[in-house]
Amino acid sequence: MGLIDNIKENAKKQLRTIVLPESEDERVLQATAQVLADKTANVVLIGDAQKIKSDADACGANIEGAQIINPKNFANIEKYIDELVELRAKKGLSKEDATVLMTTEPRFFGCMMVRLGDADGLVAGSNSPTSDVLRAAMQVIKTAPGIKTVSSTFVMETADGKFGDDGLILFSDCAVLPDPTAEQLADIAASTAATARSVVGIEPRVAMLSFSTMGSAKHPLVDKVQNAVQILKDRNVDFAFDGEMQADAAIVEAVGAKKAPDSEVAGKANVLVFPDLQSGNIGYKLVQRFAGAAAHGPIIQGLNKPVNDLSRGCSIEDISNLVAITASQAI
Repeated sequence: MGLIDNIKENAKKQLRTIVLPESEDERVLQATAQVLADKTANVVLIGDAQKIKSDADACGANIEGAQIINPKNFANIEKYIDELVELRAKKGLSKEDATVLMTTEPRFFGCMMVRLGDADGLVAGSNSPTSDVLRAAMQVIKTAPGIKTVSSTFVMETADGKFGDDGLILFSDCAVLPDPTAEQLADIAASTAATARSVVGIEPRVAMLSFSTMGSAKHPLVDKVQNAVQILKDRNVDFAFDGEMQADAAIVEAVGAKKAPDSEVAGKANVLVFPDLQSGNIGYKLVQRFAGAAAHGPIIQGLNKPVNDLSRGCSIEDISNLVAITASQAI
């Protein structure tokens, strides 16, 4: 079985409830039907029940079994509003403005469901920009304890199985932070290590990438990665990591043995932390196109509970796959 098949099988063992707030999108309704048929998660749709059912019928999506919640007549809406007012008190959010957000912004409402334990995770973005999804998640769900940084990872799955763990290798951060600091790079490494374990089911070996390997070059950009490595050492994290190192030293055993002979990660890395968003985004797309690798993600990391963002060009399969990934994160 491939990665997604394994993730779906894992999700079936302990069904989690995932919110899909963008019920106006036909693809979301069709993905809901697929998720329910596959039995990989329970689904909550946000919006007017009559319209959602009518839209589902129109596109041939069987959403029977999905829970539909309209925030405008939701029994616990006052609890949700009060919680948001308290969360945003320092920003001066009024109850009136909180009421508007909770009753008209389904991403905020869905994130509050997750925060208060009425759902286990949320998937959105098919009909909204990443900034809208992350704003709701960061303001309502917040970051995980000990982590200050929200980031992302792509799980790259190559057909030949040559690199990483049987062809599985995680690339971070490729979608969120343009120019992370050393401390943020350390956070990204920790979050991606957690994703490697919880979603992919592999023990992380993290390479902190640079154009230098173990001091072979001097530059402020190298210094940043070296500082991130030192921060990880100071934190006494529970996963293998090393750096700074070049990409070939990280994944090619012969090169790693030559350039970093004392490293337990060099040549064997299954998590690559890129020094900035440009290199990460370019890197995953090159591997995707040149090597024909499947790029699963982006998986959002660092939040207290799982929220994931879709591309607005996503397919029905992309949505159903990300629901399964989100359910696995919740498990």
